[in-house]
Amino acid sequence: MEAHHRGDTSFSSLRVYLNSLSATPSRFSRRAISVSTSYDEMSRVRAVSGEQMRRTLRWYDLVGLGIGGMIGAGVFVTTGRASRLFAGPSIVVSYAIAGLCALLSAFCYTEFAVHLPVAGGAFSYIRITFGEFPAFITGANLIMDYVMSNAAVSRGFTAYLGSAFGLSTSEWRFVVSGLPNGFNEIDPVAVLVVLAVTFITCYSTRESSKVNMVLTALHIAFIVFVIAMGFWKGDAKNLTRPADPENPSGFFPFGASGVFNGAAMVYLSYIGYDAVSTMAEEVRDPVKDIPMGISGSVAIVIVLYCLMAVSMSMLLPYDLIDTEAPYAAAFSRSEGWEWVTKVVGIGASFGILTSLLVAMLGQARYMCVIGRSRVVPAWFAKVHPKTSTPVNASAFLGIFTAALALFTDLNVLLNLVSIGTLFVFYMVANAVIFRRYVAVGYTKPWPTLSFLCLFSITSIVFTLIWKLAPSSSPKWFMLGACGVAAIAIVQIFHCVVPQARTPEFWGVPLMPWTPCVSIFLNIFLLGSLDAPSYIRFGFFSGLAVLVYVFYSVHASYDAEGDGSLDFKDVESLERINGILSQYVIVLGK
Repeated sequence: MEAHHRGDTSFSSLRVYLNSLSATPSRFSRRAISVSTSYDEMSRVRAVSGEQMRRTLRWYDLVGLGIGGMIGAGVFVTTGRASRLFAGPSIVVSYAIAGLCALLSAFCYTEFAVHLPVAGGAFSYIRITFGEFPAFITGANLIMDYVMSNAAVSRGFTAYLGSAFGLSTSEWRFVVSGLPNGFNEIDPVAVLVVLAVTFITCYSTRESSKVNMVLTALHIAFIVFVIAMGFWKGDAKNLTRPADPENPSGFFPFGASGVFNGAAMVYLSYIGYDAVSTMAEEVRDPVKDIPMGISGSVAIVIVLYCLMAVSMSMLLPYDLIDTEAPYAAAFSRSEGWEWVTKVVGIGASFGILTSLLVAMLGQARYMCVIGRSRVVPAWFAKVHPKTSTPVNASAFLGIFTAALALFTDLNVLLNLVSIGTLFVFYMVANAVIFRRYVAVGYTKPWPTLSFLCLFSITSIVFTLIWKLAPSSSPKWFMLGACGVAAIAIVQIFHCVVPQARTPEFWGVPLMPWTPCVSIFLNIFLLGSLDAPSYIRFGFFSGLAVLVYVFYSVHASYDAEGDGSLDFKDVESLERINGILSQYVIVLGK
């Protein structure tokens, strides 16, 4: 007989735990693809936190958080690198294409966030769609990406702030000779920055939003200043004329392939809006505020990025742009304008702080909801009664992030980031299609699952041909054939398989085309990542599987046994949707 039927948990003693391990296959088969219901996520599961998070945010808070999360210091580097190496002056088109694709992906997040206004973001969306195990693997990679990215960003803050004041990072970093390269530069300033942001996120979500608003406003002011200086000092001839006549000329010097390769590189500059979806539980009116907050922030950032791209392209011919510090290098070439480089450094510092603040808000809420599901200790789920914030998750991840930021080099960390986020975007796009076309217990899932698999395979083949095949007529023929096949697959699915659900409040437009574009783009971008990224993904995914097998599956099985969680294989749509609709309507009043 199972441990929880005797009143014990799987971890009450070593003997009980070993007996539980022997039951792992049966527990895994029961728990791995068991889905939670939307109603349970917003009632019984949320009750694990004790106190509720206070609903204090409005749409303008979400817009500010979205902008702050997306516009970090990376855009100052990414723009120059993508323009010099791939797109040339047409980098503005690359930003527009990448922004449109980011907006489509944001639509997928918005539909889920309006339907399920809880703090779990992608973890909760995948959990109610594909089950506990896929959600856990997704959530574990998300948490690791957040922590590593935040550690890297905090070390970048010290570098940019030092450059703004003409100081070398070596003046406050010190080297420990006994540690290996990449881990031997101790940065106490980065630790202080992380701990300070952690304190703010623990203190109050509303106060965090106010701090973000101020920092984001200052950062945007610096960006607008840099844009204006670029248009003032720039020359429109640089949009079509390289410095070296032997280099390709024109607005599209590298053709369509250069534009799309540039879009793949700059797309990562839009990452950050996903953290806004984790704030859904603290929004006053989810139905109205979430769509405006997420989509509005992405739209504003698209405009800012495109203006930055045009400004930089006018400052210098594309073949003279510095790939590491494009704006600073451009202004340093002009006598008497070197001071602008300091302005860029200060603006980038504000951008780092806002992106760090938003990301740390997001990572804590992911961990909080993962704790509610009992796949990690419920201690992480606790919400403080005075601050109405997930203090335990915020403090734990803040200290962990500070420890990494103390000694790990920026480049080591950045090589480990991105693949997890793209994987999550891919999963959410698949999940929104599955939720629309499959009502478990009422419609068969296999037509939709077959479509999703077939479309993903077609996208993978397209990506491999794009990356590996030599440029020739057969390559373009094969790419065209893959494109036609993908469009045909989507159209056939659209005509043959009817939707099982119609969103009551807000839904992704042009279903299933919109999420399919998001699926394709994320697969295409995953194909552009290097080998260390896949090694990292494989390592942490394998580690997550071990944690799930040796701890999580048993903890959630115990929670199911004592009534704390209630997962179903069949969801009663009438009861769930009826109660949920009334609940969300009440929230909007």
